[in-house]
Amino acid sequence: MNWTPLINIHQLDEIDRESGAKKILLFKHSTRCSISHTAKARLERSWNAENDKEVHTYYLDLLAYRSLSNAIAERYGIEHQSPQVLMISKGKCILTQSHLSISAADIMEASAL
Repeated sequence: MNWTPLINIHQLDEIDRESGAKKILLFKHSTRCSISHTAKARLERSWNAENDKEVHTYYLDLLAYRSLSNAIAERYGIEHQSPQVLMISKGKCILTQSHLSISAADIMEASAL
């Protein structure tokens, strides 16, 4: 996966603009949580280069950027969880998954909508 680090609240405006043309995946990761590490590893193993053509992936270290994680929850009207993925399309969250329910297949299915 070609992760773009999500480190600045101003990136959310760019994500909303970009999501008009391409789906965006936000992965909120807790670097101290074994479930988060497992979910991220499973997602990366299931992802392929073709998926990167369809979906731009962002990675958020939510321990380092907790306020940004809170801003994401508020902006997209979702409850914060960790680990968590959000699929953004046209500035709206169209899919959210957390913990071990995070699935590359489900993400790619949502990206086809």
